[in-house]
Amino acid sequence: MKKRNFLALLPIGVFLVLYLGLGVVFEYVLKISMGFYKIPIVVVFLIALIVACILKPKMKLDDKLAVMSKGVGDKNIVTMLLIFMAAGVFVGVVGRSSAESVAYFVLSFIPARFAVLVLFVVSAFVSLAMGTSVGTITLIAPIAVAVSGSSGFSVPLCLGAVVGGAMFGDNLSFISDTTIAACNGQGCKMQDKFKANFWIALPAALATVAILAFQTIGADVGEAVVKEYNLIQIIPYVLVLLGGIVGINVFLVLIIGIVSGAIIMLVTGATPATELLANMGSGVSGMFETSMVAVLVAAICALINEYGGFEALLSLIKKVFKGKKGGTLGMGLLVGAMDIATANNTVAIVMANPIAKEMAQNYNIKPRKAASILDTFSCVFQGIIPYGAQMLVALTVATDLGHTVSAFDVIPHLIYPFMLLLSSLIFIFLIPEKK
Repeated sequence: MKKRNFLALLPIGVFLVLYLGLGVVFEYVLKISMGFYKIPIVVVFLIALIVACILKPKMKLDDKLAVMSKGVGDKNIVTMLLIFMAAGVFVGVVGRSSAESVAYFVLSFIPARFAVLVLFVVSAFVSLAMGTSVGTITLIAPIAVAVSGSSGFSVPLCLGAVVGGAMFGDNLSFISDTTIAACNGQGCKMQDKFKANFWIALPAALATVAILAFQTIGADVGEAVVKEYNLIQIIPYVLVLLGGIVGINVFLVLIIGIVSGAIIMLVTGATPATELLANMGSGVSGMFETSMVAVLVAAICALINEYGGFEALLSLIKKVFKGKKGGTLGMGLLVGAMDIATANNTVAIVMANPIAKEMAQNYNIKPRKAASILDTFSCVFQGIIPYGAQMLVALTVATDLGHTVSAFDVIPHLIYPFMLLLSSLIFIFLIPEKK
C-alpha cells in the first residue's frame, strides 16, 4: 500500500486554479465571449504535468517517464483514443444536415402547440445519434429561435428544451465522448453502461415531457415552422444507434456508420467525392484536443498515483462518505466538482476516472454503475452551469438571431438536467442494485 501524500495532488490544484481562475477573468472581468473556451486547456494540463514531474525530486526523471508511459499505454486509454478518432471520422462523413431534416420532418406534421415538446425530443434523438450535445445545440438552436418567433413560445423556454434534449443524448449515446471516457476508464462494456444509464435517464426524460406538456399544450400559439428535409440522411445515425443497443462492437458499429454514411452522402449529392476525405480529416481533427487531454491526464494521474496522492484522497473521501450509497454519491459529486472547475464534462470524467476506479473497488461499486454515475452527474452539472459550452452556444445563436437572452433566463427552463439529478439520487438511495 502506498503512503498517503496530499502534496501529490498539487498538479490537480494547479490545473484547477489556472483554468478556473483564467476562465473567470476572461469571461466575467474581461467580458470575452465564451471566455472559458479561449483558454488552451492542453497547455494548462501540460503545466500541471510539469508540476507533477517536479514533485518528488529524489525520483529520477527516467523513472517518472516510465511511470507516465505505463499510464498512457494502458489498454483503456489506447482504446479510448482509437474510438475518439473513429467517432470523429463518422461525424465528419455524415455531416450535420440530417439533424435539421429530423427536426423539420417532425415539425411538419406535429401541431404547433407541441413545438416545445418536439424540440426536446428531436434534440434528444439527434444528440443520441451524433454523440455531441454542443453539435446538437448548434444545429437545433436556430430552429428553436424560429419556432419561438412563429409560435409565440419564449426563446428561453425553447432553448431550455433544446439544451435538455441535447444532454439526454450526450449522456446515453454510444459515440459520445463522455460515454467512451466513462466506459473505458471504468473497464465496462458500453452496452452494460447503457442499460444501467437508461433506467436513470428515461424517468427524467418522461418527467420532462410531462412538465413541458403541462406548460405548453394549452397555450395560444401561431403556425409551425416548415422547411425542406431529407430523411435518407439519418440512416447512418439509426444504424449506429441500433448497433450500439444490440451490443455490436463499437468499432464495427462506427465502421458501418462511416461506410453507409459515405455511400448515402455521395449518392444523394450532399457531399462531393472530392470533399469526403477532407471531411473525414476535419472530423478526426475535431477530436484532437479531447485526445491530448486524455493522454496528459493519464500521465499526470499515473504520477499522482505513484506518489500516493490517490491514497490520500481516498482516505479523505472515506471519512466523509460512508457505505456503498455514500460512496456512489461521493463519486457523482467528485465528477460534478471537476465539471464545475473545467466546464467540460468529458475532461471532468477523464480526470475523475482513476480516482473513481479506486473508489469503485473500495466501495464495491460495479464498473457499469460507476461509469453510469460518472457520465450522468457530469451531464447534470454541464447542462446547468451558465458558462458551459452548451449554454454559451445556445445564447450565441439567440444573440446572432437578434434576441438578448442571458443564461439565467434559460436556467429555470432546464427541466431535464434537474430531473436527471433527481432521478440519479432516487437511483442511488432508493432503487435496489441488480446483481
